Amino acid sequence: DRRLVFSLLLNLLLSVVEIVAGFLAGSLALMADAVHNLSDCGTFVIALVARRIGRRPSDERRSFGYGRAEIIGALINLTMLIIMGLYLIYEAIARLFTQQPVDGLIVIVAAGVAVAVNVSTAVLLHAMSRSNINIRAAYLHNLGDSLSSLGVIVAGVVILWFGAVWFDSVITLVVSAYILWQSFPDLKRAIHILMEGTPTAVDSRQVVQGLEAIDGVADIHHLHLWELGEDDWALEAHVVVETLDLHRWATIKETIKQQ
Repeated sequence: DRRLVFSLLLNLLLSVVEIVAGFLAGSLALMADAVHNLSDCGTFVIALVARRIGRRPSDERRSFGYGRAEIIGALINLTMLIIMGLYLIYEAIARLFTQQPVDGLIVIVAAGVAVAVNVSTAVLLHAMSRSNINIRAAYLHNLGDSLSSLGVIVAGVVILWFGAVWFDSVITLVVSAYILWQSFPDLKRAIHILMEGTPTAVDSRQVVQGLEAIDGVADIHHLHLWELGEDDWALEAHVVVETLDLHRWATIKETIKQQ
């Protein structure tokens, strides 16, 4: 939580700096980077709230607990990221037809500061992002920011040396496309979990075959296999056994659980 709070404060300060610098320089790429950083602030707030809700114990209203709050937080963040990426593509294309003057030096300095902040934040979140889709959504936001800021520096150099103002829009298009490419797989994953989809690493037909092969099991039907969260799976099934021995039932049940 402390890492998320620190990342939030860093990105909030950076957003203000980039918005002012982008306005003074007349750079769409820098303004786009600023908006992206500002959206990260919302991302970190959502991630923090989702984490706190997700730690609540189960109760009468939520018998499975609140763990999916983090999946919902990730879904919100990824949706925002995709919408923003599409909007920036629209703005960049419009700028290609109505070019405006851009101060390359201001762009380079501001983007350089942004790279330092974004890389620092990405390092803070990297380890946590490996096992948590909610944190990974925030991490992807920040990783996209880092690349965006590097692209803005390149745009500033090209503008400063060659006067190619159109390159500002080209960089915006490239960064936006990368953001979309990174976001869609995790968006699909979050929706799959919320729709109680079968774990991607499990073949339900093989599960049925494995259970039917257990000594004493006659048939398996009405099987449901779904994801409660990223690392929590659940299985429910009607098991028909070949014996009326209650002690044998307990043995079969334990064997099924171990499978």
